[in-house]
Order: sequence, then C-alpha cells, then structure tokens
Amino acid sequence: MTAHQASAIQVRSLEKSYKDLHVLRGVDFEVARGSIFALLGSNGAGKTTVVRILCTLLGADAGTASVNGFDVATEAARVRESFSLTGQFAAVDEILSGRENLVLIAHLRRIGNPGAVADELLERFSLTEAGARRVSTYSGGMRRRLDIAMSLIGNPPVIFLDEPTTGLDPQARIEVWKAVKKLAAGGTTVLLTTQYLEEAEQLADRIAILHQGRIIVNGTLAELKALLPPAKIEYVEKQPTLEEVFLSLVGDTATHKEQP
Repeated sequence: MTAHQASAIQVRSLEKSYKDLHVLRGVDFEVARGSIFALLGSNGAGKTTVVRILCTLLGADAGTASVNGFDVATEAARVRESFSLTGQFAAVDEILSGRENLVLIAHLRRIGNPGAVADELLERFSLTEAGARRVSTYSGGMRRRLDIAMSLIGNPPVIFLDEPTTGLDPQARIEVWKAVKKLAAGGTTVLLTTQYLEEAEQLADRIAILHQGRIIVNGTLAELKALLPPAKIEYVEKQPTLEEVFLSLVGDTATHKEQP
C-alpha cells in the first residue's frame, strides 16, 4: 500500500482567500484511515473552509487535496461518493420519528432494505427505544446522535464532523463523544473540527492546530504535550476530572433511559 492509499485524506499547500482576507495560507496534513483527526482552532481560523474544500463545496485558490484517494478538484463526483458531512446543526426532520428519518435517507440513497438499515443504526447509537418517537421530543444529544447515524447510511469511508457538539450541554456532548469513538472503532475515518480543547483531547488520535491560516502544530496528544517544558513534580492527592464529577452526580444514563 502506498502512502497515498494509506491516507484517507491528504491536504497539500491549501490556500483560500476572500478578497483581501487570507483564510488559508498553505495548509498541510494527512489523516490515516480509521483514525480520528481533530482540526482545532478558534472561530474564524479557517476550519470550516478546509472542510468545505474537502467536501467539494468550495474551490481552493492553490494547493491540492484528496479524499479516499480522489482529487477534490478533478474527481469531485468520486469524492462525494466517499464521505458524509455532519454540520454544526442537526439536519433532522422533527415531524418524523427517528426511524422514519433513517428510512427516508436510506430510500434517497437507494439502499436496499432501508428498514433493517434503520433498525441497525438505531441500535448502534442507543436510540432503539426512542426510534418510534417524533424527533421533536428528542434531547439535543439524541438529535445529534441521530444526525450522525443518518450520515452513516451507505457506509461512507470518511465522515466530516464540523463542530458537532456546538450548543450542546455537557451530558449531550459526552453522548456524542461516545458515538464518534464508535465510528472510528468500526473503521470509519473521522475528520473533526472543533474549538473545544477537551473535545480534541478526548477523541483524537492526532490533533492539528490551525492558526492564522496555517497548521502550526500537528501530532498526537503526547507529542503536543511534550512541546511544553516538564512541570515540576509535586506529590499531591489526585483530583477527579470535571467529567468524573459530572458523571458521578448525574449518573451515566445518557444513552439509556433518556427523557426529552
């Protein structure tokens, strides 16, 4: 397998400007197949612009990019067959039930046996009990999990998650994190954009920080932490993380007995 085939996504010297605003100034990174890659940056850093170029929704001014081995500029149709995109807001029909949303998308994508596909995804994302309910009764975390489940119909090898937990409460965010981890465990390549440091820390195999139009660092969490000088070692009682405190207080019932 060549390096090109081993990478689900390749970005080389990507540039994009809007009149005098230089959003991307030569962005480079690769995403290994079956991994979670976090593109971390503040608002306006250019994260969504990168995703839009990879999704063939926007043309780059310079540089190249490929998804699943296909060039986004010259093989756009093959690229679009290779990925699914989940944006910042859940694209679900609130009038329909969760199962009806999944069946509808399966029909639109001409997938055989859409009912069985819907039922499998409901189970995979811990939504079976809520499957017959209208989405309007779902919590934010449930809607987002359904949205991600819908994006997996047709088994795309690559999924783009553009700030998937924006606007969610802490418990819903943890629900989505669990769903994303399941994606990668099943072999799906995930490109995640986020401005939440904890989200990148929890999920990503590799993290790239996009700042002022360039990738300023790219590595594993351990590699990024090694960039700072070692802290002075002090022997203190280990304190629980905020997530541990939160789960101990509310209980880890997010994906089981959820209420609207």
